[in-house]
Amino acid sequence: MKKAFVFPGQGAQFVGMGKDLYDNNPVAHELFERANEILGFRITDIMFAGTDEELKQTRVTQPAIFLHSVILAKCLGDEFRPDMVAGHSLGEFSALVAAGALSFDDGLRLVSARAQAMQKACDIHPSTMAAVLALPDEKVEEVCASIDNGIVVCANYNCPGQIVISGEVEAIDAACAKLLEAGAKRAMKLKVGGAFHSPCMEPARAELAEAIAATPINEPICPVYQNVDALPHTDPAEIKANLVAQLTAPVRWTQTVRNMIADGATEFVELGPGKVLQGLVAKIDKAIATSGRQ
Repeated sequence: MKKAFVFPGQGAQFVGMGKDLYDNNPVAHELFERANEILGFRITDIMFAGTDEELKQTRVTQPAIFLHSVILAKCLGDEFRPDMVAGHSLGEFSALVAAGALSFDDGLRLVSARAQAMQKACDIHPSTMAAVLALPDEKVEEVCASIDNGIVVCANYNCPGQIVISGEVEAIDAACAKLLEAGAKRAMKLKVGGAFHSPCMEPARAELAEAIAATPINEPICPVYQNVDALPHTDPAEIKANLVAQLTAPVRWTQTVRNMIADGATEFVELGPGKVLQGLVAKIDKAIATSGRQ
């Protein structure tokens, strides 16, 4: 009987997220205020009472989801006893802080640097992502490889029959047309700022690599299953290398959850806004218990 804690990524945000924690828990209140100081603006104002548009900005969204997730873990106290952790994309940083590999302050600074680097890369290179439903992974990979008018790759292996592709706009359009011809139930572009987890993020990867190299990472209290290889890691050097690679590599979420289950996970608890990961875990293995805290 092992408990896995998992942490969501970009897209799970909603206005009002974290407000109950801030109002009712002194630990949460203190950490949110510290975050406002570190970031240099009152992110809590946007999280609790901003507009959807304000919250959707990458420089706000990523720290907001990170803060909600990590502060939830901190507020659980002794209830937070993970046998293993993982996070989806941005959520990997939340998982590392919750598991003690990164300090709260360092984790927040890295997430903020990551968000700004990704935003810059999006501005340099107009690009997008698209969700593909009801095709085998291999078929989606084959179609992406066949597109010769630009970059398009598989970016998120979310669950069987749900893959997100990422790349340059024309190449994404061409891939979507081919994927629908191949029998995809849907192949639709997402409202995102750019092609995350693709070669289009190379400028961001290079920029973030410097920040990660300068940040101390400790051995976590439990294995952290990382996106790039879906395997458990406790060695700080490996964790750093995988964090750098993550920006241009796919998120192997299906494989991660399967590996965690193979290693004994019997319950998955999602910490953070929304219930996206609970839904994905249920689609990967419907026999596994899932729950969440918001």
